[in-house]
Amino acid sequence: MRILLIEDDPEIAKRLAEGLYSAGFAVERADNGADGYIMGTEETYDAVVLDLGLPQMSGLDVLRKWRAGGHKMPVLVLTARGSWPEKVDGLNAGADDYITKPFHIPEVAARLNALIRRSAGLASATLTHRGITLDTGAGMALLDGQPIELTAKELRMLNYFMHRIGRVVSQAELTEHLYSLGESRESNTIEVYVSRLRRKFGADLIKTIRGLGYRMD
Repeated sequence: MRILLIEDDPEIAKRLAEGLYSAGFAVERADNGADGYIMGTEETYDAVVLDLGLPQMSGLDVLRKWRAGGHKMPVLVLTARGSWPEKVDGLNAGADDYITKPFHIPEVAARLNALIRRSAGLASATLTHRGITLDTGAGMALLDGQPIELTAKELRMLNYFMHRIGRVVSQAELTEHLYSLGESRESNTIEVYVSRLRRKFGADLIKTIRGLGYRMD
């Protein structure tokens, strides 16, 4: 899942980005509201982590402009401890959830997973399809009840497909959501990871739609 993190404190941003990457997210960062607003407008993200006290453009202004422009990606707002007016303002501006600083990375990851599931119309942290069980919270996959060992990127790709059963997903879309900005990207990487998932879960799980991309049926 591809996350946009907008946070101006370099230590907090670094800790969050590293923690979310370890939790299976592809993370892209902005350190001010103006850049974050542009990135959220021009790129597609599964969710956004947004600090409110940003330079150049406040987090509230970023959020209000996104919502006024019809951008519906889930937004998790970071607020200061005990600042209930900030929480209210953020929710009224269109935030989907908030978390108070200081925070624990596993809670941020869990809240992001919950927001992404809800935006996809899914309520449970456990996704099931054709004998596959994916626990998005634990980062664990089973096939017919047996655990399947997956690399971080295989797990990320499976998660992305499981949220989009029956939909055609382009190679470019998979690339964007598999890698964080700045990671090296091999030209044939997507085919390699799709092939690995087919070997582990069944050759007919992911279909190639010629000229368009892939679809999990």
